[in-house]
Amino acid sequence: MFIMPGLIFALYVTGSLNVVISPEHRHEICRYIYNHQNEDGGWGTLILGSSTMFGTCSNYITLRLLGEEPYANNSVLAKGRAWILSHGGATLIPQWGKIWLSVLGLFDWSGNNPIFPELWSIPQFLPFHPGKFWCFARMVYLPMAYLYGKKFVGPITPTILALREEIYDTPYGKIDWSDARSKCAKEDLICPRTLLQNVIWTSLYRCVEPVLSSWPINKLRERALGNIMEHIHYEDENTQYLCICPVNKALNMVCCWVEDPNSDAFKRHLARIPDFLWISEDGMKAQVYDGCQSWETSFIIQAFCATDLVNDYGSTLQRAYEFMKNSQVMRNHPGDQRYWHRHRSKGSWTLSSADNGWAVSDTTGEALKAVLLLSKISNKNNLVGDPIERERLHDAIDCLLSFAVWIL
Repeated sequence: MFIMPGLIFALYVTGSLNVVISPEHRHEICRYIYNHQNEDGGWGTLILGSSTMFGTCSNYITLRLLGEEPYANNSVLAKGRAWILSHGGATLIPQWGKIWLSVLGLFDWSGNNPIFPELWSIPQFLPFHPGKFWCFARMVYLPMAYLYGKKFVGPITPTILALREEIYDTPYGKIDWSDARSKCAKEDLICPRTLLQNVIWTSLYRCVEPVLSSWPINKLRERALGNIMEHIHYEDENTQYLCICPVNKALNMVCCWVEDPNSDAFKRHLARIPDFLWISEDGMKAQVYDGCQSWETSFIIQAFCATDLVNDYGSTLQRAYEFMKNSQVMRNHPGDQRYWHRHRSKGSWTLSSADNGWAVSDTTGEALKAVLLLSKISNKNNLVGDPIERERLHDAIDCLLSFAVWIL
């Protein structure tokens, strides 16, 4: 329930909502959000979860940005707003929400704990270099650091001004952002911060941030922001603008727009948004990845082979085999992989397709098993087409072994 809001926020901020989202899209996205409102009026962070400030604010704001109005007869929005206000207002939204609301102009940047872009410029051997983070966390906080460093705020439209009055229990101009910085709704607080952590965050904001953002030290920030954009472009180009997930895709897209609204990078981001959208009986939603085609096809192939249905579904398996061949990643990421914080990818399979570019060890293992099974069939009677080249099998095995060595 938090994936679609990020995409809508990015499109709204960049003025591209009508470019990608048609009236039919709007209707189906709103229908999906309406269908999954909890009985208490809120929305969960996940579809089956209890209501949270993050989920409720994100989906309430999404409905408003898509043109839904809080009229008296719109009980969904009325109940959603009532949930937000009765639980303390949007100042209690957790960090990801604070970042997005700041970008939208619904939250002041001073209400955020610092995400220093300068950390990306420190020596890589230091244990707290962001390059050592888990890949998903690293790629999400990369554009967040850029937006924080820029203190970027999107256009303040009448809808944004109206939302400022709707999601807070205090007039927007009187909110204590310093107090909001360390606050989080209990429904969202999975791991409460200690007093020591709060002291550290407050010290970083009050002592370190003013120094880094003041002349002449702010020259370091300018260099750090340039360095971050290099990493963002590297991620975009090596995933064909799909990115590792839609969370960082939406953020990367905003960063590209901030850098240059007319850039090819931004336009290519727009073209790949439909890859994440799909519709079913409850409306249109955004998936958490650009699909899991390779992963699922691998198991389908194995199931056909295990149940001796190969002869009955030869043409289906032939197409599946061709898909698996086309989905294998055929090259490593370019450049110095240590500098770009990447691992070997040649010979691997991603969860989805080769475009994604991020090697996944378990998908590679299952895909290798599937193509080996089909290779045996192909060698016997050519029922499923020509066998995959032996060199590509070797590449897949080498990739799997490289993961094992890396773990050790």
